[in-house]
This record gives sequence, C-alpha cells and structure tokens, in this order.
Amino acid sequence: MIPRYIKKEILTSLLKPNTVIGIFGARRTGKTFLMQEIEKELKEKVLMVQGENLDVSEVLSSQRLNQLKRFTEGVSYLFIDEAQKIPDIGINLKLMIDNIPGLHIMVSGSSSFDLRKNIGEPLTGRSNFFHLYPIAQMELEENFLQTKENLEMRLIYGGYPQVITAATTNERTRILTSIRDGYLLKDILELDNQKDSLFIFNLLRSIAFQIGNDISFSELASRLNVNKKTVMRYLELLEKCYVIFSLHGFSRNLRNEYTKSPRYYFWDNGIRNVLISNFNSLNLRDDIGKLWENYCISERLKKNSYQQKIVNHNFWRTYDQKEIDLIEESGGKLTGFEFKWNESKTRVPKHFLDAYDHSEFKVINRENWMEFIS
Repeated sequence: MIPRYIKKEILTSLLKPNTVIGIFGARRTGKTFLMQEIEKELKEKVLMVQGENLDVSEVLSSQRLNQLKRFTEGVSYLFIDEAQKIPDIGINLKLMIDNIPGLHIMVSGSSSFDLRKNIGEPLTGRSNFFHLYPIAQMELEENFLQTKENLEMRLIYGGYPQVITAATTNERTRILTSIRDGYLLKDILELDNQKDSLFIFNLLRSIAFQIGNDISFSELASRLNVNKKTVMRYLELLEKCYVIFSLHGFSRNLRNEYTKSPRYYFWDNGIRNVLISNFNSLNLRDDIGKLWENYCISERLKKNSYQQKIVNHNFWRTYDQKEIDLIEESGGKLTGFEFKWNESKTRVPKHFLDAYDHSEFKVINRENWMEFIS
C-alpha cells in the first residue's frame, strides 16, 4: 500500500459535518481505494455506494427528501464513488446537507465535466475539493538510492498505482495497455455517445510526439481531417478527464513575447508511452528530453497541488526563439526552470532576467531533480 499525501487532509476536512468533500482524478489513480482507507479510519457508520448502481442513482437523483432521509438513516458518513453518473447530484447533495443534521458526505469523480460545477454552485462555502493524481514521487517512501535506481522506470512506465506495484515490465506494459484500451477515454466516449475512439487516440498520439512544443490547433485539425473547434473541444475534454494538462505562454513586459499557442503535457509518462507504443529503455530512445521535461513538470504540478501552493504555471518564449520550459509565479516572484537530461551548459536567459526584476532561473538535471519534485 502506498500512503496518499492528501489522505490526512481529507480526513480532517471530512470531520466537519454538513460538508461535501470531493475527490477528482483520472480512472485507476486510486480514488476508490483511498475512500476505503479513509472509511477504516472512521469510528462511526459509513455507507459507501457506487454512482453506477442504478438503484443508488435513482434515489440520489430523486430530489425527494423523504427518500434521501430513509437512504441515509442511521448513517454518519455517506461516500459516493463515481458520483458524476448520478443526474442532478449537486441539487440532491444540497438537500441532504441542508436537511439531514450531522451528515458527512464524500464523493469521487473520474471527470470534472459537470460534477464539480454541479456540486460547487449549490454548496458554495460548504464543499472542499481535492485532486488525486497518479502516484507522485513525494508519496513514495524511497531513500535517495532507491529513487535514483527507479528513475528510468518512472520515466518509461509512469506512476499509476498498479503499475508501480507490478513485479515485472511485462505486467506494467499489460496494465498500461489495459488502461489505454478500457478506461482512458471512457468518460469522453460516454459524454458524446461515441463508439469510435480512433480520432481521440490519434489526437493524443499527436500531442505525445510534441511534448514541449507549441501546439497549432489548425495544424492538428488539418492532420486529423477535422475542424479547429473539434480539436480544441476534445483537448479541453481530455484536460477535464485528467489525461493531459496545458501550459500557456507568459507575457508581461516584452513586446516579442509569444503567447498564441499552448503546450500540452501528460499527467503520467506511462500513459504517454503506451499511446505511442514505446517502452524501450532510455539508451534506445531519441525522446529522452521529452520524457524528462514531461516527468519533471507533471511531478512539480502534483507537488504544488498537494501542498496547496498558490502558483501560476506557464512557459516563456519570444518570437526570436528564446524560451524557458516552465515559469512559476508565486507571491509576486517569478522563477524559471529549464529541464536538461544531459548536463549540457545552458545559457541564462538574460532578456527574461532583465525584464523581470528579482526573478530567478534554474536548470533541473539529474543532480538536483529530487529537490525540485519532492
């Protein structure tokens, strides 16, 4: 069992009655298991149900207070897994919170299409949301040597819980293939009532090959034979399903700063690699720079999220091709990070440091990456 960083904070938040706690994250990242572990810590009665169960969905979408009261009678905690499957869940949660004293509710969702909005709007001030990502390095109880020895495995196979605990590379490959084929796009396909996932897979594969590059929506649309709006819509849905995330260009002072096109990264290196069907060892790959950049940025974002740091994340580029991979803005201070797998010399971006007073610049390589992500 790998202890999850946010477990203690969720428990603390959950102890407050008449509050809804939400856990959001991609499928197979361990939301159900985390809820079961939290259940073991509670002394009072817990009712844990599945939103995919039609009988459960019928009651929890009824908007009938007498049914909701009967459903939760004698229960102190109500846990609803996959709550996005339940119609009008936000309204019904509000009914229970407003009218059933002492009830504590926790819900999970594998997508944030409407669930967070539907919960958040009716329960402003009485809800607390957490994100659960694939296992972060900061969650692993490894010493310095173990972390260094396992780095190649993390870069290639990623951090899904079942992947990390798998005993062999064949098993890791099988699990990632199963996630790709059975779970990765399930929410998007259900939302659009689609059966053909080929377009979305091809879109993701295109993104996978362009880690760290500016993305042209028009170019992707032309390559995939769809219109630009379709590409933009599905990239947004893939972000809401926690498959990918985007960074946008940073601009404040310089006229030639470029902000038109975003860059996309995967929350998990293993998902990126299974999409392009490449699990070769690092010495056989020509994309180690992309793997390193994706890994470091995703791990950093997980860390900042789990530690609840208020940070803006961007990249920086000028029209004359000066660039910085990641810009963090926190507390009025800017820090730029460049990610280098090989310890080659990197020029300090003088234009950036001159334009932004009190800013800093750091190169993240195999000598200092552990401090950066954990």
